[in-house]
Amino acid sequence: MNRYNRHIILSEIGQEGQDKLLKAKVLVIGAGGLGCPILQYLAAAGIGTIGIVDFDVVDITNLQRQILFGTSTIGENKALAAKKRLSDLNDSITINVYPEQLTHKNVLTLFQAYDIIVDGTDNFETRYLINDACIITQKPLVYGAIYKFEGQVSVFNFQNGPSYRCLFPEAPEKNTVPNCSEIGVLGVLPGIIGTMQANEVLKLILGIGESLSGKLLCYNALNLNITLLNISRNNNLIDDVLKGKDTFHLKTTASFCAAPHETTSFKNLLNRNDLQFIDVREAHETPKIKGLEYTNIPLSQLENNLERLNRNKEIILFCQSGIRSKKAVSILQKLHIENCTSLKEGASEILQIINSKSIKNDR
Repeated sequence: MNRYNRHIILSEIGQEGQDKLLKAKVLVIGAGGLGCPILQYLAAAGIGTIGIVDFDVVDITNLQRQILFGTSTIGENKALAAKKRLSDLNDSITINVYPEQLTHKNVLTLFQAYDIIVDGTDNFETRYLINDACIITQKPLVYGAIYKFEGQVSVFNFQNGPSYRCLFPEAPEKNTVPNCSEIGVLGVLPGIIGTMQANEVLKLILGIGESLSGKLLCYNALNLNITLLNISRNNNLIDDVLKGKDTFHLKTTASFCAAPHETTSFKNLLNRNDLQFIDVREAHETPKIKGLEYTNIPLSQLENNLERLNRNKEIILFCQSGIRSKKAVSILQKLHIENCTSLKEGASEILQIINSKSIKNDR
């Protein structure tokens, strides 16, 4: 009574509503930027059983926005580290952790044990996997996404409402949309969007207010603009997912986002002198690469610097991890510059190979 007093004295919730929260089972996929505030507020609100799925480990770059972690948890699995913090926040609830990757093989069994699924992931492959599994298991899905200074929130698969595929029928090509490690994200943004997601979960359980089913909330942190877009249910897309439920466990996430063909590995290019390397990172980005002759043309300036490209050589574009360079290839090909290729792993692979060669030479 004391812990949940501020809920119970609300006439819209009361003891009956708090009992609903204590009986609810909510599975959160991802304990990162979105997952941390989602988990924190669901645990504080008294959700009786919370599941956490995340196979990643805490990194120092996470601490700018992932508020369940600290310096002492760097290197720990995120699901396990989150449980430790949440158990201290509320020791009267059950927290189940799954420090493993979500796949077609385990997702249906996992979802069956919970009432509501919350998507706190950061990649399209997993989002489509989660959505399709929710359709098959008939579970409502609370969705959130962030990009630099903007975020989205919605509720899918609820009371015959639309699904994620109704909003985005087809997945983008793999590695064509940058994540926060490539372009950055405002630290408070996942807190805002994640808290909105937690709010949608509570409303669904309590049966109060109006959910975001059939609507997409778009939030801009720079001007505090909020836009609501209507989403219509596409029965054909949902039926297509249901038709494949018997063989769903045999699929792979690779089937969602096909990787582009115009990529290569740096090790395939060693000892060639017919190449021009173009770094499409911003000029201030590090590390710089010693031992490789290359030209720096940031992606944002590429179309205005076409004269710097050597049309007589094969153009190899790279960035930090291969996402922006893939976009650069698309830009050049649209301009009828076909002799260009993106490095799969970007500067990280180049440095690894160059450093390994230096070590061998030193020996």
